[in-house]
Parts: sequence; structure tokens; C-alpha cells
Amino acid sequence: MTNDNTTHFGFKQVPKQEKVALVRGVFDSVAGQYDVMNDLMSMGIHRIWKRVAVQLANVRAGDSVLDLAGGTGDLTKLYEKRVGKSGQVVLADINAAMLRTGRDRLIDHGLSGNIRYAQVNAECLPFADNTFDCVTIGFGLRNVTDKDAALRSMYRALKPGGRVIVLEFSHPIDPITEKVYDFYSFKLLPKIGAVVAKDEDSYRYLAESIRMHPKQDELKHMMENAGLERCEYFNMTQGIVAVHRGYKF
Repeated sequence: MTNDNTTHFGFKQVPKQEKVALVRGVFDSVAGQYDVMNDLMSMGIHRIWKRVAVQLANVRAGDSVLDLAGGTGDLTKLYEKRVGKSGQVVLADINAAMLRTGRDRLIDHGLSGNIRYAQVNAECLPFADNTFDCVTIGFGLRNVTDKDAALRSMYRALKPGGRVIVLEFSHPIDPITEKVYDFYSFKLLPKIGAVVAKDEDSYRYLAESIRMHPKQDELKHMMENAGLERCEYFNMTQGIVAVHRGYKF
């Protein structure tokens, strides 16, 4: 159990003030191999999950999108196509190494004109109220120390009529999938990380952080408590991943 001064870092209890640095260490370590590992971990299915999330965001030409925990820029690239030259996407991440990797990758793809970059903490976004048509966070909320604060900050930065999209590993909805997923996560994933990224511990943390993330209904209630309305979620791959969506009115 946690108290007011501690939080989860995977299955461990750590002082809250230490978690940001610990998470930074994980992503500093894996940034260079992050895309390769995503493909290996999900057998490429993460690309489908991300496309579904972007479809559910319903962004249009001219919209302004904040891509939190945007990492290597997969979601930013998809949003950029939808908002067009008249819109804008801000690729944001708390981790400088991930942000550099994402920026370099997008520039290599010839994308730069309507993309901005910002190193930010999701719990205290440095943007004015009512700035974005969509705020999205993909596979990053589970690494945030104070998720409630982050959701409130995301709500504040949204324009009225805007929506928050949370794409995150979640909890399988049937026992067979859960058993297979547990075996993969705790037996195979760290070994893959050791071979490909030369970092077994970071990928063990990633598996543990997924298990500590709120279940689908709990996250939906957290979004509602942050002020979002018409909150709903969409399970994918038997609940291994879910997209949560909520609106600001």
C-alpha cells in the first residue's frame, strides 16, 4: 500500500519525489531501441492500437493537438496528417532523450512545419487554459506519479468541446488471456529486453507498471473526477490495451 509520501515504481514503493528520476532513467536507457522493442513486444500490433486511438480522437484539419508522453512520435505523425498545414501538433515528453529521438525521427520523415516540441511534466502543463482541441497520452499515463493531477491539467488545457484520449496498456477481460499475458510479461519480455535493448530491468519495470495501472472502470472514474464528461473506453486485444475518451463541455 502507498501513503501520502510514497508511490509505486513497478511493484516497489518509492518516495514520490524520486519517481520522476527513476522513470527518466528507464526511458533514457531504452530510447535508442524503443521503436524496435515496441514492434517486438506487441508483434507490430501497437501500430493498429495507435491508429484506432487517433480515429477515436476525431481530430480535423486546423485542430491543435497535444501529444503527451509522445516519445518517438508515432502518434504525432498520425495526428499531423489529420490536422494538416492549418493545424498544429505539440510533441511533448518529460524525458529529453525520448523527445530528441522523436524530433529527429519526425525531421527525418520531412515533418516539421506544423509540429512543435516541448519538454513538460503532465502534472503541471505549461500551456494556457483552453488551448488544445485534443490532448492525448499514449502509453505514458501509467508512468505519471500523480495521475489525478495530470488528468486535471489535461482538462484545463482543453478547449470547450475538446477531448482527452488515453491509450494505455490495461487489464485483460478474460482469465485465459490474463494467464498468457502474465507469462509473456514476466517471463519473456524482460529476456527480450536483455537481448535487444541490453536492459532487462527496464523492461521488467514496464511490465510491472502495467499491472499497477488502474483498471478500465477505475480510470474512467478518475477522468470523470477530473471534470471530463461522456467518458467511455474501448478495449482492444481482449483488454490488453484500452482507449479512454472524455470530453470537456
